[in-house]
Amino acid sequence: MYIVDAQTQSAYHINKEVTIKEKVDINYLFFKPSNNEYAIDGKSPLIIFLHGAGERGTDIEKVKVHGPPNIVETQKDFGFYVLSPQCRKNKRWDAKLLSQLLDDILAKNKNIDPNRIYLTGLSMGGYGTYDWAILEPNRFAAIAPICGGSDTHTRLVNAFKHIPIWIFHGAMDQVVDLDASIEIARALKNLDADVQFTIYPFANHDSWTETYNNPALYKWFLSNSLNK
Repeated sequence: MYIVDAQTQSAYHINKEVTIKEKVDINYLFFKPSNNEYAIDGKSPLIIFLHGAGERGTDIEKVKVHGPPNIVETQKDFGFYVLSPQCRKNKRWDAKLLSQLLDDILAKNKNIDPNRIYLTGLSMGGYGTYDWAILEPNRFAAIAPICGGSDTHTRLVNAFKHIPIWIFHGAMDQVVDLDASIEIARALKNLDADVQFTIYPFANHDSWTETYNNPALYKWFLSNSLNK
C-alpha cells in the first residue's frame, strides 16, 4: 500500500492548508543490486520499467514477463536498481502517480543515484515513458521508449528535447504504427536533440525482447547522467 499526500485549500478559500491522505494501491517490483559494479560514491543507478497493456491488473507476476524485471529473475548480479510498477486493470499509466511513487522509493533508498535514473517502457509503457518525460523533463538522465508514441507526443517534443533518448520500433508492427516513432524521432532531430532510433526490419510488435537483451542499451544508459 502506498500513501499519496495531496494538499488543498479549504472550500471557503481561507488561507489555511490541510493535508488529505488518500490510500492508493500500487503494486510494484523493486530489485536491489547485490553488487556495486556501477556505483559512484556508494550510489547505484535506477532503471524504471513500464510494462504494456497485457500486464495490467493485480497479478504482480505478470510484470516479470518482459524487460528488466524478467532479466533480474535470473541475473541476480544485475548492477542497477530496478523499479517495475504495475498499472491497474483497464487503466493507463498515470505520470503524476508514478512520480509520487518514485519520490517514496527515493526517500526510502538513499543508495539510489538521483542523477542516474533511466526510464523505459514498451507499447503502453512506451506511451507512459513519453508522458512522464513531458511531465518531469528534468528527472531522467535518459529514456528508452519502445513501440510507443502518438501525434500528441510529437507536438510536445520540445518539453523533453534535452533528454538523451533511444527509440525502438519494429518495422512490421501491426499494433502501434511505426510512423508514430518516426515522427517523434524526426521532430527531435529537427531540434538537434540527442536521439537514436533503431528500427528492427523484421520485427512485429515485439521489438522489446531484442532491445532488452542487448547489452548496448545498458551501456548507453550508464553513459548518461544529469550531472554531466
